[in-house]
Amino acid sequence: MKIAVIGGGASGLIAAIAAARNGAEVTIYEKLNRVGKKILATGNGRCNYTNLNMGIERYHGNNVSLAKKAMEFFDLNETLRFFESLGIHPYEGESGKIYPSSLQASSILDVLRYEAERIKIREITDCQIKGLRKNKDKFSIIGNEEYSADKVILATGGKAAPQLGSDGDGYEIARSFGHKIIEPFPALVQLKLKSRYLKRISGIRFDGIVKGFTDNKLIREDEGEILFTDYGISGPPVLQISRKVIEEINKGSNAYISVDMFPHMTKLQLYELLQARFADMGYKGLEESLVGFINKKLIPVILSEAGFEDLNKKCGKLNKKEIYKIIDVLKEWKFEVTGHNTWQQAQSTAGGIDMSQVNPDTLESTKVKGLFICGEVLDVDGDCGGFNLQWAWSSGYTAGYYSSI
Repeated sequence: MKIAVIGGGASGLIAAIAAARNGAEVTIYEKLNRVGKKILATGNGRCNYTNLNMGIERYHGNNVSLAKKAMEFFDLNETLRFFESLGIHPYEGESGKIYPSSLQASSILDVLRYEAERIKIREITDCQIKGLRKNKDKFSIIGNEEYSADKVILATGGKAAPQLGSDGDGYEIARSFGHKIIEPFPALVQLKLKSRYLKRISGIRFDGIVKGFTDNKLIREDEGEILFTDYGISGPPVLQISRKVIEEINKGSNAYISVDMFPHMTKLQLYELLQARFADMGYKGLEESLVGFINKKLIPVILSEAGFEDLNKKCGKLNKKEIYKIIDVLKEWKFEVTGHNTWQQAQSTAGGIDMSQVNPDTLESTKVKGLFICGEVLDVDGDCGGFNLQWAWSSGYTAGYYSSI
């Protein structure tokens, strides 16, 4: 049986391996000059290839519950066993993230390529697939030339990081067979903010909590390292909440975020600390009195945001109400969200081929027999932290296995 895998990313590679191990003759068609380039960019080049805190609640999409069967067929433990059998020794990082102990994304790609070579999977690179047709029991794959296959696995990815091969062309192939596409938008991406201070505070990092709101309703929050930039805000917790924030903006809602720069202190604790500090340093000007407590670049901005015009006012003269104005900014600094960065900066895609139009057990299209679909091209996206790669492994292995039996 000849199986064509369109797309040589994470889901395409594991799909090809699963199919070839079952005896199929497998060819991967990849538009770039080599397979797996996007894998090399994951986890800041370290590749957190799964996460111990796995669960369907870490995934999103219009029919995300339909992803559960594939996630159970090739689950976290199967993933760990699969990669250990190829030579990957797992290392547990923060928040349940699992990395290769080499801390090199290239290790994951290398062992997948070694296995693909061992079981004689053919790779055709620099091959842009322009169309797919089915005639009776055969598929025609229109690329640099016309290829044929008995079955096809569509693993083209979404639209995130088009420079690494994902530009949404898989949606057109699916659409040509009558599949519904849930409008894609960037997920796990930096947010653009409205603020006159951005250029002044760009580059400042801190550990804190960021909360996303729409119409005064909290939609998601996350904690970790946050980075102010000249366009807005970045960092893992920002990426984590970005999907929900962007989804609401796309619905026409107004969205804003709030930042807590002292997440492990209550407002009362912060008040007691600042009150004592100002009492001890009452002779100092307000701006000078906060040096050593807040990043120096932030001090004049925070004081300005809190409504202070005279930054040289003696800190010992502040009353309770004035101290709480500073605390409100430190604990709940609000910014209007005006947009997000582009597909080039996005780490994953929200939206895609409607999951209700594939068999959840096998990931075979319900529109055309013999067409299997996996990975990011489907309307399933995960949280930051290895969840999107786990979906690639689970869905890819499922599609590869069932296409070959």
